[in-house]
Amino acid sequence: MIINASTLKAIFVNLKTTFNNAFDAAPSQWQKIAMEVPSTARSNDYKWLSTFPRMQKWIGEKAVKALAASGYTITNDDWEATVEVDRNDIDDDNLGIYAPQAQMAGYSAKQLPDEIVFDLVSKGFTNQCYDTQYFFDIDHPVGTQSVSNKGTKKLSAASQAAAMASYGAARTAMKKFKDDEGRPLNITPNVLLVPPALEDTARALLTNDRLDDGKANPYKGTAELVVDARLTSDDAWFLLDTTKPVKPFIYQNRKKPVFVQQTDPQADDVFMRRKFKFGAEARAAGGYGFWQLAYGSDGSVA
Repeated sequence: MIINASTLKAIFVNLKTTFNNAFDAAPSQWQKIAMEVPSTARSNDYKWLSTFPRMQKWIGEKAVKALAASGYTITNDDWEATVEVDRNDIDDDNLGIYAPQAQMAGYSAKQLPDEIVFDLVSKGFTNQCYDTQYFFDIDHPVGTQSVSNKGTKKLSAASQAAAMASYGAARTAMKKFKDDEGRPLNITPNVLLVPPALEDTARALLTNDRLDDGKANPYKGTAELVVDARLTSDDAWFLLDTTKPVKPFIYQNRKKPVFVQQTDPQADDVFMRRKFKFGAEARAAGGYGFWQLAYGSDGSVA
């Protein structure tokens, strides 16, 4: 094949089409637990998370709540996936080997938000959120109190008592969350997020009429089950409220994944190494929303 501007354009148009088709077809489920926040700068300040806004009776002057002095900032990261195309493969019309790589680059680009968000979930026991506590922690400051959204019980459907001590206790704890003035936040846990190792247990809790001990299952239909293999622990499980405008996790989108290419025949890589390039680029990051919308158990205690 003769290498000129016309043939190079046709080759990379085809690769871009393959990339875009794979991107559009790839599965994604981060939207079930996170919200997308557009970004127009290097970072976003989430100082507003320090106040859980609530309507109250207007008596006299309005009660204005100040935002926390210390902001919670999420800085965008750069992401890429790059493939080299050997000039000899163009010469020899051997370009079929690059179509699968373009497909995988598109698939990976679509999955970037999932990678970011589910990594946040796994690291929630050690990463700080807006109140400088770990996202899943036992002592979040609320007014003069300390509140926990972290548990240790293994998720269990072995008996009614075991289910109540794990999943049931998490639901109760979340429903009892209050604001710094002592008013209930009306948390509605509706998503049970687990790794594949806990899928059968979670499904039994949410779909079976009776638990393993034969007693009635009070938790049937109480949440949507979300299973993701990106969760790094086989024991940890998470209960989330995604019914609010703000979600427990944040996907900050500065530049959505796009197909990029380097096709200049005079480029150094082409001249010195006979390599053209294509791939995907993006700018994005993740962070934590209101901890009150999530409960995490490390599953360390039976």
